[in-house]
Amino acid sequence: MTCAFCRILRGEASAWMVLEDEISVAFLDHRPLFPGHCLLIPRAHYETLMDLPLEQVGPLFRNARLLAQAMEVGLGAEGSFIAINNRVSQSMPHLHIHIVPRRKGDGLRGFFWPRQRYASEAEMAEVARKLREAVARLRESE
Repeated sequence: MTCAFCRILRGEASAWMVLEDEISVAFLDHRPLFPGHCLLIPRAHYETLMDLPLEQVGPLFRNARLLAQAMEVGLGAEGSFIAINNRVSQSMPHLHIHIVPRRKGDGLRGFFWPRQRYASEAEMAEVARKLREAVARLRESE
């Protein structure tokens, strides 16, 4: 397996560990947005959030919450930015949550992609309808 995160988990690559438990580990990002930027990963190799078993979602996000709080307590951060990419812009095909300490005036400006408006209320309604229907179908298949 050539996954860099799995190599860290197996001890074949080094990382500055911040949190370790039976579900996940967190380590400092080697190219941080700000000092303290962590990557939280499940111990098992799952490519995306949708691949993660439902019973692991809660424990993984409890650790994301814990890390965000630790950034405030330990680093004096005023808040945090938490993000996940699924496939598109995912630098490593192993699910990882970015937890980034934030401070007012730190220079990070909202989202990293161009924002746009819907062409009309009708388009907005149609997109919402499609998503509601997809949610209903997916809930039925659970």
